[in-house]
Amino acid sequence: MYLSELDGPNKGCRQAAIDGHKEIGRRCRELGVDTIVVFDVHWLVNSEYHINCGPQFSGCYTSNELPHFIKNLPYAYPGNPELGHLIANVANEMGVATRAHSDTTLELEYGTLVPMRYMNEDQHFKVVSVSGWCVWHDLPTSVKFGQAVRKAIEEHYDGTVAILASGSLSHHFAENGTAPQFM
Repeated sequence: MYLSELDGPNKGCRQAAIDGHKEIGRRCRELGVDTIVVFDVHWLVNSEYHINCGPQFSGCYTSNELPHFIKNLPYAYPGNPELGHLIANVANEMGVATRAHSDTTLELEYGTLVPMRYMNEDQHFKVVSVSGWCVWHDLPTSVKFGQAVRKAIEEHYDGTVAILASGSLSHHFAENGTAPQFM
């Protein structure tokens, strides 16, 4: 979606998706949501489940995956360490190895940053990012992790949370060597 903002042949091409994300943000505000938990498939990890729940996220992001598409993207969002740790604690109690990271310089990935750019422009929502891409996450454990997220929110968190599954279903990358013709 960010590519749609940049000058060039793709300017405006994802405006409907941008408008849709803004509408999701509007509806979340209307429902009293205070935190958005993002399952980010662009955050690659090699084992366990990881939750990025720092108290504050800010910086200037360039994608490691596609540095020519997403570069120098400024961002600033509040985090929610309390919720991140609640989720990790419940997941571990349920037998799902999970780590919450709140005292680190770990940054957000673009699967979180791009939707937040449109849903959370005013920094209204706190953000918690969950690593969503690990070749070792099997389906039964992922289901149990999802159950832990729900349990942590419903039974232990005093607030209203929205869950966003930020994925790659909306786009297909050009085959290697052909990207310039699509830019």
